Amino acid sequence: MYSKMLSLRFPPRVVNEPIVCNLVKNFDLTFNILKATIYPRKEGLVVMELSGHRKNFQDGVRYLKSLGMKVESIGHDVKRDEEKCYQCGACTAVCPTGALHIKRPEMEVLFDTDKCSGCELCVVVCPARAMEVRFDQNILD
Repeated sequence: MYSKMLSLRFPPRVVNEPIVCNLVKNFDLTFNILKATIYPRKEGLVVMELSGHRKNFQDGVRYLKSLGMKVESIGHDVKRDEEKCYQCGACTAVCPTGALHIKRPEMEVLFDTDKCSGCELCVVVCPARAMEVRFDQNILD
């Protein structure tokens, strides 16, 4: 079984297509959507974990690219700049996996990188801009 976290950017012309359904049905892949922002007639963004046999995975990625989608592999390399972080805890409210959580009674924000899914929600809400997501530079083929 092969699995990767992906960031998919949809061009406006394909947002109404059953893309995820086709990945399951035509390529025997499974998915876990962590974040999705898709509006009619506008660009869409989906962050998902996609899993299956390696050949099916590669065929599925080629299918996505053939639709004009931008497909990026998301490394699980999310970093926190300890010097910028002032322990406000805003990131803990949006972290879907519990990778960012508050240690009590110290009220210290802890970051467990093993639990991080790379969904980028912490990056958006961090007022100190201490969270950074690094994308895997090996674009999938």
